[in-house]
Amino acid sequence: MSTPHNSAEKGEIAKTVLMPGDPLRAKYIAGNFLENARLVNEVRGMYAYTGIYNDKEITVMASGMGMPSMGIYSYELFNEYDVDSIIRIGTAGAVSDKLGLRDVVLGLASCTGSTYARQFGMPFDPVAAASYELLRRADDSAASLGIKVHVGTLLCTDTFYDESGTLAKWQRMGVLATEMESAALYYNAARAGKKALCICTISDCPLTGLSCSPQERQTTFDDMVKIALGTV
Repeated sequence: MSTPHNSAEKGEIAKTVLMPGDPLRAKYIAGNFLENARLVNEVRGMYAYTGIYNDKEITVMASGMGMPSMGIYSYELFNEYDVDSIIRIGTAGAVSDKLGLRDVVLGLASCTGSTYARQFGMPFDPVAAASYELLRRADDSAASLGIKVHVGTLLCTDTFYDESGTLAKWQRMGVLATEMESAALYYNAARAGKKALCICTISDCPLTGLSCSPQERQTTFDDMVKIALGTV
């Protein structure tokens, strides 16, 4: 079995998938955290590796950038590969002034102006929310590791270079951080009756201009990976 975007055979993808956006981060995680990791997909450069962590089979697979890309890969994982849980482990921009570089955020819910949910034919957009079970376990995992996390709402946008100038308004509404994939993941999980959670590391602070380097984004955000692995 395969899809136009995934050459893995049925059974080569684990029931739990960790999804960074960056394929090189997927490769890094597989090489540094999983035992006996094997490459099961490289179509379009979206590397997927399946291996073992603490006697549990786990797949780590890149999602690419933005809701359309996350929408494709998470849909296929949930509906074609019978995945039960997807945990996004990616970067985000700080919206709250309480966050700094490398802080970790657990996405309780996701605000979005995207039309992604219109496909479901609802009278208005449903709430894009995380699995409480995964959220609780991630919070417990972080506590056991001694890693401070911030739990709250994400802003999921279709634009990285955004000219609307509305981040300060979202800050006043209590939004913690902004990224580009969580809403599509949460909507797909809800529709499929599956579980999803977004764990993000702050890579930049748009309101102050601070940011991490591309190399740091690929290889130095281990806290969220450890939290995610402790969640499965």
